[in-house]
Amino acid sequence: MTADLAWLILFLPLFAFLLNVSVFRGRTAAGIVSILAMAGSFALSLPFAFAFATRSEPLRAALPFLTVGGFSFPFSIQVDALTAVMLVVVTVVSLLVQLFSVGYLAGDPGYSRYFAYLSLFSLSMLGLVLAQNLVVIYVFWELVGLSSFLLIGFWYARPEAAEAAKKAFITTRVGDFGFAVGLMALFVAAGTLDLPQLFAAAEARQLAGGLLLLGVLGLFAGAVGKSAQFPLHVWLPDAMEGPTPVSALIHAATMVAAGVYLVARAFPLFEAASGGVLAVGGVVLGSLPAALTIVAWLGAFTALFAATLALVQTDIKKVLAYSTVSQLGYMMLGLGVGSVVAGIFHLFTHAFFKALLFLAAGSVIHGVGTQDMREMGGLRRFMPVTFAAFAFGALALAGIFPFAGFWSKDEILAESLTHGSLALFLMAEITAFLTAFYIMRLLMLTFFGEHRGASAHHAEAHAHAAEPALTPGLPAPAHHPDTPHESPWVMTLPLLILMVPTLVAGFWALGGSFHAYLHAVPGVHGEAPPFNLPVAALSTAMALAGLATGWYLYAAPGRAAASARAAGPLTRLLERKYYLDDLYEGVIFWLFLRGSQVVGWFDLTIVDGVVNGTGALFSWLGGLFRQWQTGRLQYYGVFLALGAVLLFVVSLAWTSGLVGR
Repeated sequence: MTADLAWLILFLPLFAFLLNVSVFRGRTAAGIVSILAMAGSFALSLPFAFAFATRSEPLRAALPFLTVGGFSFPFSIQVDALTAVMLVVVTVVSLLVQLFSVGYLAGDPGYSRYFAYLSLFSLSMLGLVLAQNLVVIYVFWELVGLSSFLLIGFWYARPEAAEAAKKAFITTRVGDFGFAVGLMALFVAAGTLDLPQLFAAAEARQLAGGLLLLGVLGLFAGAVGKSAQFPLHVWLPDAMEGPTPVSALIHAATMVAAGVYLVARAFPLFEAASGGVLAVGGVVLGSLPAALTIVAWLGAFTALFAATLALVQTDIKKVLAYSTVSQLGYMMLGLGVGSVVAGIFHLFTHAFFKALLFLAAGSVIHGVGTQDMREMGGLRRFMPVTFAAFAFGALALAGIFPFAGFWSKDEILAESLTHGSLALFLMAEITAFLTAFYIMRLLMLTFFGEHRGASAHHAEAHAHAAEPALTPGLPAPAHHPDTPHESPWVMTLPLLILMVPTLVAGFWALGGSFHAYLHAVPGVHGEAPPFNLPVAALSTAMALAGLATGWYLYAAPGRAAASARAAGPLTRLLERKYYLDDLYEGVIFWLFLRGSQVVGWFDLTIVDGVVNGTGALFSWLGGLFRQWQTGRLQYYGVFLALGAVLLFVVSLAWTSGLVGR
């Protein structure tokens, strides 16, 4: 097995994309093409995944890509244990999402375009995972942003979807600017952007100091944008305006995990960036924290911050969106305290149970025609398969034994206590309680009690809320039955498949097996830490307490509403998302408004004033000279004679010395 085989993993979704935008445009066969291509990529990924159970050396291949002056940037790919894990995650989730989409998007007029976008996104993510050079990573990083923009705004005729797509694109561009700055800093410091060469330079202390810190913080800025970390998290909840399978693919398992993967991929650089002193003009102002310290604290804060926002959401997809932001914070916390294994293991398990939760949410929306949990209730009787799938995902998210989330979350908690600080550990534990609470709240509002349904006066308002028409004038898909119903098998089959890894994937951590699998990955050190039973017991107790609290408040009508009223200002603060969206929109609006007013004044007053003034001056001069052009020959003769006399007088004065020579 050679790395050349990995090119096929990358090119199969490329072929599917090209076929869908040309040969199969407007045809339902587009779904089959995309599914077959992704199935092929998944099948090719498996031999690599199995190979690195015994292999340590990475496989590499390269093609000519970019030459600038004397520097050459090849299109180089690398397959190691970390890459193999990500290949399996991306291809499995993408394949199941595409299969689910066959039923979910049936009858949509943009069916073939949707699958073309999915193939383009899969190509982008696989290229990012396989890339060995930071330039190539950046190219696919931006392509991921483009394809996610297309998928979020898939129903572009709907203003909310179009606005959400623009918000996601612009917000992530802020982080991507930092990424570009980081690339420039690393290139200036090392003269290369090839990751193995950068790692070697960092290990030899040839790459250190302020440029290295600037470089890795730039990379982290890109990760903050893509992985929706505070303060660039605001795009992710709005991105739920896209189709629910898109939410499962982009915003639960792959795109948002790209930032976590980037930090793990470049981890030796983060380790080497140990901070230093902050000095201006030779004056030391203070010390700079190590890069990983920033990663850890921002991750822990994001995890806790987003978990609080999930407590009050009424849209089923937005609860899961804030949950994703919170779990990504957990992953960053694991990386920040020095454990690539803990961070990537949680990424691995989270991909399965969060994809399961999103697809199950899509099944609910398909069956009831609304995303508002206040209009659901009692669905476990109507949708037993969907309920079972959602329960599996909820227990994994809450971290209940033996589900996958229990193992990966507790490994992060143990590492944060051992190699981080007590404050980081306590923040993570509080997040664990809140996570269990809001997922139980979701379960109670959606599946328990009596079915509330959409009221008659809301029916028309919701007719296009969950499944809008693609093109103006075309009807929306009819997914609004009077009685909830289970989804078709093409949608429930992916749920049943994802329930398996949601239950058993965590057992890969037993005996340090996952640590051993990643042992040769740069940044993975030492032996696997032993299972920390006290931490596991405490986190389980916190999770059970959160579940019990959620059940108590929402089992009886009125308790939750009374609690919300009692919380008063806190509830309003959470419902307004800490007013961050208002702040951003207000600041951006003010800056653009005032800035445009200044630019407009300068353009109208200075630029146009100079131009118009010059025109007026020459117009006046032209008008003055025009008065002399009378067309009367006697006037011209007079002027000619006067000119001759004037020239004679000047010549006489010059020759007589009356004027100096």
